[in-house]
Amino acid sequence: MSTTQSERLRELLEPLVAAQGLDLEEIAVDSVGRKRVLRVVVDSDSGADLDQIADVSRALSAKLDETDAMGEGEYTLEVGTPGAERLLTERRHYVRATGRLVKFQLAEGGELIARILTVDDEGLDIEVPGVKGRRPTARRIAFGDIAKARVQVEFGRKDDKSSKNSKSSENDKEEEEA
Repeated sequence: MSTTQSERLRELLEPLVAAQGLDLEEIAVDSVGRKRVLRVVVDSDSGADLDQIADVSRALSAKLDETDAMGEGEYTLEVGTPGAERLLTERRHYVRATGRLVKFQLAEGGELIARILTVDDEGLDIEVPGVKGRRPTARRIAFGDIAKARVQVEFGRKDDKSSKNSKSSENDKEEEEA
């Protein structure tokens, strides 16, 4: 896809996405056989539910139908959210990933897996998990020191506060009822 078409699509679609309270994260046009697929990725600080995705999809589809932004020929519009292992490219992505485990490729070389604790304009405060019984260590990393960062999927996180709180709330309710 040419930069011109990408910029044109972004200019056309971004206000519609923003009107739904979402951020336009990515636009891609791919050829699949004779058909083209326009993939639009949206997100927000609180995520996007299926109703929001459907509303955005209808609004984008209507706007694309009334313009020639996709040119002649058939295309399929796909609207979705970033995947579980999303690539972090902007400050807002890091803010949304606060509390999550992230794999960093550092600009100086090397990798680091750490949990994002806080984000400010200059960079991140992270916690590097301890190895072999050692305690986790806090570290500061500037945005300029990050070559690439991707959220990691975690299964059965032991220190998940929300699951602890919900279990203690269930136990409290059971004790009250007894």
